[in-house]
Amino acid sequence: MPVKIVTDSAADLPEGAAEAHDVRVVPLTIRFGDDEYTDGVDLTPQAFYDKMAELDVLPATAAPSPGAFEAAFREAGANGDPVVCINLSSELSATMQSAQTAAKAIGDELDVTVLDSKSITAGLGMQVLAAAKLAEQGGSVADIVALVEDHRSRTRVFGALDTLDNLKKGGRIGGAQAMLGSILSIKPIIDISTGSVTEAAKQRTRKKSMIWLRDRILEAPGVDQVAVCHGCSEDVAELRELLLPHFTEEQMSTWIIGPVIGAHGGPRVVGLVWLDQK
Repeated sequence: MPVKIVTDSAADLPEGAAEAHDVRVVPLTIRFGDDEYTDGVDLTPQAFYDKMAELDVLPATAAPSPGAFEAAFREAGANGDPVVCINLSSELSATMQSAQTAAKAIGDELDVTVLDSKSITAGLGMQVLAAAKLAEQGGSVADIVALVEDHRSRTRVFGALDTLDNLKKGGRIGGAQAMLGSILSIKPIIDISTGSVTEAAKQRTRKKSMIWLRDRILEAPGVDQVAVCHGCSEDVAELRELLLPHFTEEQMSTWIIGPVIGAHGGPRVVGLVWLDQK
């Protein structure tokens, strides 16, 4: 029986990818004050960033309910197929906890395995797509668990922010807390490679932040895949240009950081996600 893959909307899968690889995506919720939206259903990334620019209130996110995951698991496993659910880092969200609650509730009926990606956005998304492709090739649950664990250990995620306000309000600032006292002109860079937020660097300009990201990936002993991530940022092409002398177009993909991660990363967030070579 083919393994079915489920994830959450923090994976920021490229348009059409979920459908192409039979991945079910359980959406998180975004709130602007009293207004509530379902990620990817009634709120697109561009609409989200436009709202964030227009409104004084900072956005907040909420994990899906266990019931939402249970519905996705039942749909995915309708023919008795085993299900693997790969979630946003458990250190940053209660999303995985909801998935585990749902899996436990229907454990007598369906074979559901819940995995912590220890990652976000393209870091999670690349794990999900790799798992889905392995499932298409007949990979077992054990094969997919091993693949996710391998990818998790080799995934690197760095983000260059324009502001720490969103991270601070959302309570996800973690090890980057020390940067709060910085002068306003500082551009913080965070590392989410282990699943939680830590301080990576501070730069004085956005351009220097992008150069820092390029230099950091060039320090890696070898890179399998590179994802250039951005929150509908008008200058993301500049980051790609910095990378093009070192990576081919085929090695690089561009991912839009959706509302879930954008709510904490803030406006104009850009980042790099890559997979270290074995």
